[in-house]
Amino acid sequence: MTQQARSYKEELVGVFGYPVAENPTCVMQQAAFEARGLQWRYLTIEVRPEQLADAMRGLRAFNMRGINLTIPHKVAVIPYLDRLSPEAELIGAVNTVVAQGNELIGYNTDGKGFLRSVREDAGVDPRGKRVVFLGAGGAARAMAVEMALAGVSHITIVNRTPARGEELARHLRERTHVVAEYVPWQEEYVVPPDVDILINATSIGLFPNVSETPRVAMSSIRKDLLVCDVIPNPPRTAFLAAAERQGARTLDGLGMLVYQGAIAFQMWTGVEPPIDVMRRALEEVFGS
Repeated sequence: MTQQARSYKEELVGVFGYPVAENPTCVMQQAAFEARGLQWRYLTIEVRPEQLADAMRGLRAFNMRGINLTIPHKVAVIPYLDRLSPEAELIGAVNTVVAQGNELIGYNTDGKGFLRSVREDAGVDPRGKRVVFLGAGGAARAMAVEMALAGVSHITIVNRTPARGEELARHLRERTHVVAEYVPWQEEYVVPPDVDILINATSIGLFPNVSETPRVAMSSIRKDLLVCDVIPNPPRTAFLAAAERQGARTLDGLGMLVYQGAIAFQMWTGVEPPIDVMRRALEEVFGS
């Protein structure tokens, strides 16, 4: 009987982060690779901030096809890349790296993934809406830029650190056409009555700290408000549960995770992503 030779080499991608144990991206990406019959492996790799330079050298040495970046590397990774895509340059943060020949190219799919989730999962057209972001980190930057480009009328950045909050608001004003302002986050944030969309873009409530919630006056949460949380683990955060008790509509972080991951999948593999498979894999893990 003739035996056919086969390759045992797996194409490698993954995520660098710290902490990273709670990141469920491997579940949906591995399901997508298997659904498309690809011999690829998604690795969840803990990289401390002081180890990022070594990790990026390792990415090149291992001939990895790309990497995702999560907290706290989305901005810090930029000096280790050969170039940025236009949207990553505009946002000033990177969540996806693609190895192309000898180059590492930085992209940002967070904002696009979130925008698609708002439109398709929540059924909301952001054009003309007034939006509040809690937080001013890498995820907030990507989402705020995409929402500005989608035509929201006003963005408020609520952040504890004035320098970072003011810088993001200024960046939005200078690089897009949106009206943007920074508001200090001191005690409980009171949501103004004219706000349409409230977004938790912080890591507050992320596993294992699932009982934590952003300091927001829940009495200011209205029934006609869309409350979003970028955290995918757990999908129904304590913050979203509290907003639902106030009668508000909510949008969890699973949609954003799936859609941004689907974009990365296609950039890495050149293959159409099986979005339904990716979402179902996450829902099974979280019992959604």
